Amino acid sequence: MVEAAVEAGRAAHEIYIAGFEVQRKADHSPVTVADHAAEAIILERLRKAAPDVPIVAEEEVAAGRLPAIGSQFFLVDPLDGTKEFIQRIGDFTVNIALIRDGIPVLGVVYAPVTAGLYIGNVADGWAKRSHQSTDAQAATPREPIHVRPTPSQGLTVVVSRSHATPETETYLAQYSVFERVSVGSSLKFCLVAAGSADLYPRLGPTMEWDTAAGHAVLVAAGGSVLAPGGAPLKYGKPGLRNSNFIASGALNPVPLAA
Repeated sequence: MVEAAVEAGRAAHEIYIAGFEVQRKADHSPVTVADHAAEAIILERLRKAAPDVPIVAEEEVAAGRLPAIGSQFFLVDPLDGTKEFIQRIGDFTVNIALIRDGIPVLGVVYAPVTAGLYIGNVADGWAKRSHQSTDAQAATPREPIHVRPTPSQGLTVVVSRSHATPETETYLAQYSVFERVSVGSSLKFCLVAAGSADLYPRLGPTMEWDTAAGHAVLVAAGGSVLAPGGAPLKYGKPGLRNSNFIASGALNPVPLAA
């Protein structure tokens, strides 16, 4: 999963540097050749490594190719933060997650512009990050990450760069907020996982491939991702659409109404 994410991210980054045209999918969301190039690399690598595990990938689904999924499947977003990619903002990512029984158990998030790599293994209870070397063969040191204790001066909250909503403001009014950080893609989960932020509320639409990898990294680092009513956010839902959710570090978040 790591090798697939890094190779795909490097391919996307080359296109990001060279230039590209923007097209529109059937749902009018933007897509570029980088999305397709990155996804092709990931599909090839995952099918070689785990041929019996179905792969749900964003551009495959957009093309009408959705495999039958059972208790275990991959979720792939080859380029999360396409709007940031198009606007030449560097915080886009490659996301790969393994889902078992509705739960993300492994997650890899790679940010090509900074070469930042985040990995989460939920079953073994560890999360790590590294700055991935440009040499694909080089060993890159990986440092453990963990959510931080809730700070006494107030929370650092990460919010979506492209999808702010009035409902988010209403929810955040229940907290003492010290700082807000606006960032795109699944890096929001990773900032909470690494102890740079405390809370990421998402009161707006997302798809499962947008969140699964970051979800795994955050939970592996000691955090949580909760659906309305306070239950963990699950995957493999009909339509692959998420409900609203609250991603948090060490604090017990105010639950969303069910």
